[in-house]
Amino acid sequence: MLLCIGPVLDKGVVDAATAALTAGRFVDGRATAGWYARTIKENLQADPQDDRLAALRRTLADTILRNELFQMAVRPRRLSPLSLSRYEPGMHYGAHVDDAIMGELRADVSFTLFLSDPAGYAGGELMIDGPGGTQEFKLPAGSLVAYPSTTLHHVAEVTSGVRYAAVGWAQSLVRDAARRELLFELDTARRTLFRQSGKTGAFDLVTKSFSNLLRMWAEP
Repeated sequence: MLLCIGPVLDKGVVDAATAALTAGRFVDGRATAGWYARTIKENLQADPQDDRLAALRRTLADTILRNELFQMAVRPRRLSPLSLSRYEPGMHYGAHVDDAIMGELRADVSFTLFLSDPAGYAGGELMIDGPGGTQEFKLPAGSLVAYPSTTLHHVAEVTSGVRYAAVGWAQSLVRDAARRELLFELDTARRTLFRQSGKTGAFDLVTKSFSNLLRMWAEP
């Protein structure tokens, strides 16, 4: 399942992130790329020794994990440390699939949190391949797109301005993407029923099915 969530960050957090990123230190992004990704990755990433950006990564991760829609769609068991990226004119990231294992974490769901106003840069779209073709994403600052880590994707070349984003990976309690989507739909349906009619028999039955499927499929 591919899902856009926004805004995840309020304006105050976006403004603070922009200030930290503008003042932060960045290094060649190829330093963290795998053997073949080094040939297609051209961007900058936050210097791991920059304490200010390390604090920003933690703040962003905590905010993402508190987001109700992210919780419903991803069922995160844990997140990888976030990667803060900077794309200047001429920079891009060619087509790739994310590594299956990130450190000690199995990458089930990838996500990109956009941190730049889309009017402030040209190009830089996140392009995700799927059965129906390639989908293009360039979301408002503070919004996030989550997608299965199994997908082929790339970042188009930035032609002007600067693109900042936070990228991360989640290991889900539910490994299978189709099962995560079914649980998301059931959870959405039961919440809708509750808002419309309160605690009814229909709500109880949907909640029972949701809870028991999660019990069957979860890998805590």
